[in-house]
Amino acid sequence: MLLGMLWSVPVWSTPWEQFDSPSEGESESIGTYNNGCLVGGESLPLAGKGYQVMRSYRGRYYGHPDMIQFLTDLSQQANKLALGQLLVGDIAMPRGGRFSSGHASHQTGLDADIWLKVVDQPLSEDELIDVQPLPMVHLKQYKINKKNWGESQALMIQLAAADERVARIFVHPVIKEQLCAREWTERDWLRKVRPWWGHYYHFHVRLNCPAGDSSCKEQAAPPEGDGCGAELASWKPKPKSEQKPKKKVVKAKKKVPPPPPAQCLVLLEGSGKKDG
Repeated sequence: MLLGMLWSVPVWSTPWEQFDSPSEGESESIGTYNNGCLVGGESLPLAGKGYQVMRSYRGRYYGHPDMIQFLTDLSQQANKLALGQLLVGDIAMPRGGRFSSGHASHQTGLDADIWLKVVDQPLSEDELIDVQPLPMVHLKQYKINKKNWGESQALMIQLAAADERVARIFVHPVIKEQLCAREWTERDWLRKVRPWWGHYYHFHVRLNCPAGDSSCKEQAAPPEGDGCGAELASWKPKPKSEQKPKKKVVKAKKKVPPPPPAQCLVLLEGSGKKDG
């Protein structure tokens, strides 16, 4: 009965946000990226060599140890290549689970947002509280913002996508176009870079399920090829003359998400809640 009651909390006040510490036990990602949880998560230190965590007051800087190690490795590699300071956004909450806002995924500690805003020097604590995004795309014109997009952003994405731990990287379709247009010595990594709306000022890294995490559900692999042909072209908005008349939209009822795996519901009974 208790488990059912816990999950009856409306999605806009998700019960996963009541915890300020990870659960005990061996680290494990459970369920799918958009319906799961995290056992034995780790926190990413708020600052390290080549990176800083933004908006730490949100408490979204926890992840599976594989993700924490990946971010540490990536920042050190970027630092060696002088690509700038990594600004790390949301990873996951202490026990994973569903956010009340911002993401449908990021639930298993295997997703992380990295901003494309390049800074050469660490930001102050005050600046990190409310960092403003730097758009890489002129959204209405569906074209790259040449003033903001450059070599550092392209190489950062390439560096991340080439890592064998990475399953996917989500970017705005226009950013994918820019990457496709370059002459790379090796192009296999482009297969992992997937177009998705909203990712015009950051890129979203998704790792493969960790070895041995039998309850972690992998996403189907991306289609073969570099994804730079007809698939990418299909994202481009059609001219108004070719657009079909918009149908009257009936406001749909807010969907209630499915309950997470039973192994996740158990985590909601544990200690470590913010109120003590």
